[in-house]
Amino acid sequence: MRFVWAVVAFVLAAVLIGAGIAQRTFVGPDSQQTPVEIEEPAPFVLLDGDVLRTNPGVQTLIVRGQGDIFGSYGRTADMEAWLADSDYNHVTVDDDGGFAVEHVSAAEDADEADGGAGEEGEAATGRDPRGSDLWLDSFEKENRLVADNMQLPEGTSMLVAYDGTKDAPDDIVVSWPLDTSTPLAGPLMVAGGVVLLIGLVLYVLGIRHQRRGRGPRRKGPGPLPATEPIDIAVLPPEERAAIEGSAETPTSADPTPSADTADTEIEEGEIVDPKENDSKTSMRAKTPARRRRLLAIPALGLTALLAAGCSADSWPQFGDASASPSPSPTVIAPDNQKPPAVTESQAKRILKSVSDTVVEADTALDLDLASTRLAGPALAARTTEYALRTKLTDMAVPAAIPTDDVEVVLPEATDAWPRTVLMLAKTKGDDTEPPVVLTMTQADPWSNYKVSNMAEMSADAVFPDVAAAWLGTSLVPSDSAFLTLPPAELAPAFADVVDSGEKSEFYGLFDDLALNLATSITDSRQAVVKGLADKGASKTSKAAFDMAPTTDEPISMTTLDSGAIVAVSLTDTETVTPVSSDVVIRFGDNAQAKALTGATESAKGVETTYEFQLFFSVPAQGSTEQIRLLAVHQDLLSVKVIK
Repeated sequence: MRFVWAVVAFVLAAVLIGAGIAQRTFVGPDSQQTPVEIEEPAPFVLLDGDVLRTNPGVQTLIVRGQGDIFGSYGRTADMEAWLADSDYNHVTVDDDGGFAVEHVSAAEDADEADGGAGEEGEAATGRDPRGSDLWLDSFEKENRLVADNMQLPEGTSMLVAYDGTKDAPDDIVVSWPLDTSTPLAGPLMVAGGVVLLIGLVLYVLGIRHQRRGRGPRRKGPGPLPATEPIDIAVLPPEERAAIEGSAETPTSADPTPSADTADTEIEEGEIVDPKENDSKTSMRAKTPARRRRLLAIPALGLTALLAAGCSADSWPQFGDASASPSPSPTVIAPDNQKPPAVTESQAKRILKSVSDTVVEADTALDLDLASTRLAGPALAARTTEYALRTKLTDMAVPAAIPTDDVEVVLPEATDAWPRTVLMLAKTKGDDTEPPVVLTMTQADPWSNYKVSNMAEMSADAVFPDVAAAWLGTSLVPSDSAFLTLPPAELAPAFADVVDSGEKSEFYGLFDDLALNLATSITDSRQAVVKGLADKGASKTSKAAFDMAPTTDEPISMTTLDSGAIVAVSLTDTETVTPVSSDVVIRFGDNAQAKALTGATESAKGVETTYEFQLFFSVPAQGSTEQIRLLAVHQDLLSVKVIK
């Protein structure tokens, strides 16, 4: 019967293991692929986000072509604005769930564009998509581009192109993963291994039982006659003497051999040691158990081998597949809230590109390259910097814009252009370098962001609370009456504080940091007057000073307390003129004046202009707080000979 159950176990094990292997062997394809059929070529292919979300799961885009293939994704509205004056194929999802490809020409879409090509816009047939700040992310590969593990959210699209001049690749496939998990394959194979082990045990037990019951069995003698007592008296004398003699022979009472006769002759001279007999008996007793263990090893090895060859898809997954979200503070955005101009990761990538470009321009003294990433006061400062360093080669290179630790990203929430972003960044691990506050603006869809205002934050300044990067903020109009001072009046008010001191009507509106800055500017002016007196020129020349706002518009962005961060720029002009026509103003050891003017003296005087880039935190109207100075940066803007 044991053999019967062993055979049943072997058959059942084969069925279980075979079923588990079959599940992994005959599994279906691991992905579903749908090609995009493009009939009319164009330089760009725009795939709507719904195309990639046609099926559930992560999305993979496979593009094949000849050359460097470019791919990027971004907000659908932004991409359509970028393609406003270009021919492209727009891939969408039709009512039946299939892919619909519409060829859009530049003439049809130009009237719907948000703006013109801008000063950096190129011809519609030659605009290169590579390097644009508009993309949330981009990638480039040669001949075969695979963008995998994507999960594009609502309102985003994908762009495919070469360099914007030749027709985009037309071999495009969208792929989604299919569920190829076999959660019963692993348990089936393990169960089969266990049943196989049970069958082997039953088989061994059956063999053992058969061997024990297979000893020699001979036919015994027939029944013996009943024995009766023998009367010795009636026997003949000879037989009686023999019986009586045998009865008197002593018998050994102890059949056990003595120690001297431990080695007993068994047959034909063979000597057997009793200890050896005991050892052989114990070995024969242990042999069946050892054999059972040896037979169990292949079954255990097979089970382990099958289990090791199973991936996680071959086992059932217990527990909740998705983690429970942790509670977060509730932030309610207005119903008409626009999307932020950039995401946090996008802003950091742009800042890194800006910093690298400016460092390269500073090293090569390339103003054209610097102008691709700088504008306004920041570019004006670099213009003078490069002119000085061309002649004064021992001047230090300006410090790079820090990108290691970006603490604040405050984008404007808008879907139009221009767009502005305010950032606060510092060098990680270096407390000697002050944090840098900057604003950068994108003029149109085809332009990259340019830094216009940039200043170092004071160690005593406290940055106000601002909205999260994913929410964004709004710009404050220059004439807004909801602040302590309208942004347009902030720069003239501070200039009046510098020129008039405590007599200024705005003196009490500014905090101590701002007043200390005003005092330091006044002290520097007094140092110029004292320098003229020390050289004996106080009677032959005179100095005049004037601080005024530049023509650049202030940039104001709202904070969480209904206030605003306002970036302004001012110029402080220092004019030294002779008091009579026979007096000449000599530059002396002023190397910067000589380098910028190309002269060593002036008969009518010299005009030196300094530029200040300032960031203020302006409270809301009705607040008792003062206007706080956040950051300041000063540059030599120009030195001119008065003619």
